[in-house]
Amino acid sequence: MKNKTQTIITLLCSLLIFAFGMFRIFTESLSSTPLFVAYIFAITGLIGVVTNGILLGK
Repeated sequence: MKNKTQTIITLLCSLLIFAFGMFRIFTESLSSTPLFVAYIFAITGLIGVVTNGILLGK
């Protein structure tokens, strides 16, 4: 797999993790996921989006 394709796939997956975490934080509908886990998803997803965005921009 080419490096650019791998970076795009990783960027999308990080964005999904971030979106899931933020969805859980803003809505209280997913009670099966603890709020602590939602914050971890949001933080690590944001780090992944920023890092992969920088790598893709180079």
